Amino acid sequence: MNGIIEIGTFRLILAYIFIAILLFIIKIKGIKREKDVLIGSVRMTIQLILTGYILSYIFDNPNPFVTIIYLLIMLAFAVHNTFKRVKVKLKNNLKILIGFSLAIGTIISLLYFLIIVVRISPWYNPRYFIPIAGMIVGNAMTGITLGVTRLVDGMTNQKYAIEGALMLGATPKDATRSIVNNAFDSAILPTINNMVGMGIVSLPGMMTGQILSGTSPLVAIQYQIAIMLAICGSVSLTVILFVQLAYKTFFNERCQLEVE
Repeated sequence: MNGIIEIGTFRLILAYIFIAILLFIIKIKGIKREKDVLIGSVRMTIQLILTGYILSYIFDNPNPFVTIIYLLIMLAFAVHNTFKRVKVKLKNNLKILIGFSLAIGTIISLLYFLIIVVRISPWYNPRYFIPIAGMIVGNAMTGITLGVTRLVDGMTNQKYAIEGALMLGATPKDATRSIVNNAFDSAILPTINNMVGMGIVSLPGMMTGQILSGTSPLVAIQYQIAIMLAICGSVSLTVILFVQLAYKTFFNERCQLEVE
């Protein structure tokens, strides 16, 4: 035993009582968010309980096929959530590029981190593979959501500027360079801000969890540095892949802009 303090069912109920008090305050103040907080709390609880039982089984019965299937499920949900969170209409070719970029960017970063940096054995060890994959996929999903939104908005709102540049002889790549760069900047900025404030403004969840489980803070710091670099790499690679391929879908074979 590492002296871990178990919360237990009763103390967990106390945490829900705290949320119930919050809901009461929100309601009497007339803030129309009590339903969102309630649904979010219930959904989070159900999802985490199910995930806990599933992961317990997977950890006790490691299997490469099960680990890969779990990763594919995470990627599928990430792609689906990206479609839902992007508040602009997406063409089918853009949806395909979102899935492609998210899969390639996260898988390359994940395998490099696990095999080259951490060097887990076997490579599919679910106790390392799944939690780290979740962090990488989740952050890449947030990054590409921001990148997609900014790219589509830029192509739509700057339609006449792009057409003007094309008329003056610019290629589609040159005409959309600033839009593509802005899309990448918007996507990567939250990750950079998180890295800048880490350790001073906040202690990240992974590091906090390891420390609470009894891991030495110095070991936890090493893992946190590595995972943040992996996250930065996955977000960057995912968004770069997307924006460099996606801008081309707004032009036809005659290099004419096609924006609704």
